[in-house]
Amino acid sequence: MKKTNKFSPEVRERAVRMVQEHRDDYPSLWAAIESIAPKIGCVPQTLLEWVKRAETDAGERDGLTTTERERLKALEREVKELRRANDILKTASAFFAQAELDRRLKS
Repeated sequence: MKKTNKFSPEVRERAVRMVQEHRDDYPSLWAAIESIAPKIGCVPQTLLEWVKRAETDAGERDGLTTTERERLKALEREVKELRRANDILKTASAFFAQAELDRRLKS
């Protein structure tokens, strides 16, 4: 199931930029997020996730960047498809090997 994004990338970038620009005006990051989130129309936790993602992508925070995460997902999908194809080939191989044995026994 694919999530639908209520907010455009431009709105997300603007919200993150607002948090970064006004971070020093508040006693904590969370206070800044709680103040800015209603102005954007999202819940604070969502804005916090956007800020964390932006910091990770910028190298300011440990973790996988968005590009790395997308690449990992693509590789995991490919591995899953290859394993499925491998299972199909193994099953077909066993089927044809058994058919060949049965044919030789009848002769």
